[in-house]
Amino acid sequence: MSHPSLHTRACDLFGVRHPVVQTGMGWVSGPRLTSATSNAGGLGILASATMTYDELEAAIRETRSRTSSPIGVNLRADAPDAAKRIDLLAREGVAVASFALAPKQDLIRRCKDLGLVVVPSIGARRHAEKVADWGADAVIVQGGEGGGHTGQVPTTVLLPQVVDAVDIPVIAAGGFFDGRGLVAALAYGAAGIAMGTRFLLTSDSAVSEAVKSVYLGKGVTDTVVTREVDGMPHRVLRTDLVDALERSRAAGRLVRSGRNAVAFQKLSGTPWRDIVREGLAMKKSAELSWSQVLMAANTPMLLKAAMVDGRPDLGVMASGQVVGLLDDLPSCAELLERITADATAVLERLTHA
Repeated sequence: MSHPSLHTRACDLFGVRHPVVQTGMGWVSGPRLTSATSNAGGLGILASATMTYDELEAAIRETRSRTSSPIGVNLRADAPDAAKRIDLLAREGVAVASFALAPKQDLIRRCKDLGLVVVPSIGARRHAEKVADWGADAVIVQGGEGGGHTGQVPTTVLLPQVVDAVDIPVIAAGGFFDGRGLVAALAYGAAGIAMGTRFLLTSDSAVSEAVKSVYLGKGVTDTVVTREVDGMPHRVLRTDLVDALERSRAAGRLVRSGRNAVAFQKLSGTPWRDIVREGLAMKKSAELSWSQVLMAANTPMLLKAAMVDGRPDLGVMASGQVVGLLDDLPSCAELLERITADATAVLERLTHA
């Protein structure tokens, strides 16, 4: 039986048994992984940034057919059809709308009007304060240890800042993989933890065994934060390809990015006018140059090469530093059972010390 302290505000807010969130990872968090996490008592989040609207609709229905437990969907706040996707979530019975980039106030209001729980991911205290003021129900706070797009502030510094600044539940991300980390996050005042790399490395993850083997062979110093993937700080596994991107000249990167932009347009079916509109919005909101906006087209295709096509030699693999502490591939059920049991043991030891 789990310790009473492990039932947090996040459990009540999401309607789950365990205060553990599986983050929405592009090309990774599909129906299989999302439903397995939710069936195990956590909150599984389906990643939709690389999906067309029709693909998202099909993925939600497949996920709902696999689990009756609450699920979430991760959305791009700057997507041209974001409002239409929010309507889809509500219609299909999705519990949580999560956002990798902080959504504007009107999107948060639309979600809440439709009964969705709104959970943006943020990397700075001021962003948490802003979305909390706009009505967000909770925030996922990712420290610099986390994989994918990340900041410079470590979780142990960022988390207490945010917990002290907002009254809504705070979910800690970046460096978590076990029950000890869950207890540490709760001690800081968080209401739970979110994990990406740990869930990627489960038997329920659809990522190929060859790619998982690459991850399992890495140490804690085998990730790098690079801007050469898409112009923004991105924590990925250090590989020969990433080293080549770091060494390549600007002209070569732009040619490669242009090819990937065309490939992604064909894959996603996104009209070029929408891509240009998104580029303008990205340029303004993230203060990127046009060359960096073009480089951003690298991300979906380079991630797909590894995660979907099973070619780690040709793709980029987002990863948190915690990868160096992982050496197995449990099921989601085994993972959450282990985390809960370890957290309970730690709490009981501290209580009776």
